Amino acid sequence: QDAEIVRTRDPQRLAGCDVVVDVGGEYDPGRHRYDHHQRSFTESMRSLRPDKPWSTKLSSAGLVYCHFGTQILAELLGQPEDGPVVTALYDKLYENFVEEIDAMDNGIAPAAGEPRYALSTTLSARVGHLNPRWNDPDQDTEVG
Repeated sequence: QDAEIVRTRDPQRLAGCDVVVDVGGEYDPGRHRYDHHQRSFTESMRSLRPDKPWSTKLSSAGLVYCHFGTQILAELLGQPEDGPVVTALYDKLYENFVEEIDAMDNGIAPAAGEPRYALSTTLSARVGHLNPRWNDPDQDTEVG
């Protein structure tokens, strides 16, 4: 709760961080590096947790959820990590929320072939609307 959030791509600054998410070009959970932007990265929930059925390529958000989701849910709910309540909620949250983030971030279409309709209210679209327009004189991305 007292963590300092640093927004940077500077490798020297990243090297001093305890946890690095979505930048740095490295996935190494032992060192708390959770980036999915390597050509060789192919991890899915199923590849990291064989007891789970989802094969969508993970985003950095999915990596963090995969590694810490049960721990966080258990603490919030006051339930054991391996209990049925945490397991059911973890699965539902992934299937109905986080998997969409993973797919959108990795450019995976919601359907094979031509989509039948536009998905304009996804979480990614809502966050994107907070960014300044390309011609906005104030390009401060932190404001949104």
